[in-house]
Amino acid sequence: MDGKNNTDLFDFILMGLTDSEELQLVLFSLFLLIYLITVLGNAGMVLLIRLDPHLHTPMYFFLSHLSFLDLNYSTVITPKTLENLVTSSKYISFGGCFTQMFFFVFLGATECFLLSSMAYDRYVAICNPLQYSVIMSITLCRSLVTASYMIGFSDSIINVLFMNSLKFCKSNVIHHFFCDLAPILVLSCTDTHDVETMIFILAGCTLVVSLITISVSYVFILTTILKINSTSGKRKAFSTCASHLLGVTIFFGTMIFIYLKPSKSYSLGKDQVASVFYTIVVPMLNPLIYSLRNKDVKNALIRVTQKRESARHLRWQRF
Repeated sequence: MDGKNNTDLFDFILMGLTDSEELQLVLFSLFLLIYLITVLGNAGMVLLIRLDPHLHTPMYFFLSHLSFLDLNYSTVITPKTLENLVTSSKYISFGGCFTQMFFFVFLGATECFLLSSMAYDRYVAICNPLQYSVIMSITLCRSLVTASYMIGFSDSIINVLFMNSLKFCKSNVIHHFFCDLAPILVLSCTDTHDVETMIFILAGCTLVVSLITISVSYVFILTTILKINSTSGKRKAFSTCASHLLGVTIFFGTMIFIYLKPSKSYSLGKDQVASVFYTIVVPMLNPLIYSLRNKDVKNALIRVTQKRESARHLRWQRF
């Protein structure tokens, strides 16, 4: 493919995770199961929050958007990965690759700032509970969510435009299972220093600003919890933010491992495993993290189920 630039390049080849047909079948079955759980879990969470009036609170408003992001985040990556695991053709068009990259960065960056908004919500709930309903108004909640989407969109547009300025003439083979930034940078036959710098700055700013917001919120939360005299009070206060803290740790831990380093240090094995974790596994874990130990979600599920059963029973009585 020598001498061809990005306008002449019609497709890439995604090498995937392994060449072993037996292992590909195992991975296909595993990823398909994870994806089905992800779709059911996140779509179910969005639907449950919408149907149950008791969950129409700022915390669950943010959680519904987190589930929406995770559902789309996984859908951007997993179906194409599943297709490549069971077909011999592993091609993805140039436009398709950059479209996948755009939505991947857009949804990932948006989730960073949404998690920051959720941390601020927990800070207000624990540190200023009497003013919670006034401070966390529906206007503020919508503004925080809208800002998260707008920043994520801006980050993604800038990344894709810079990546699209590169020329690809070394190879069209991507040693990865989706169109991530680092493996595509390796294919460029032009100097990638400026593009790498811009990606590093954007990723760094996104992660640092989000982490500072989350860290400051949790410092105040921890300080407030330590001032509570009763053990049961401390446990109750901490339980309200434990799920969010776990989700933040998993999400940001893998993000930092992947993106806050130069592309030359890209490690095929380690980075692919980390990528599988945050693109395929984490979107499945979030609805489980936020629902398994959450009495509000469990009670809402019972109420919605009972309401549906009552409505069905009334319809049968009419006949």
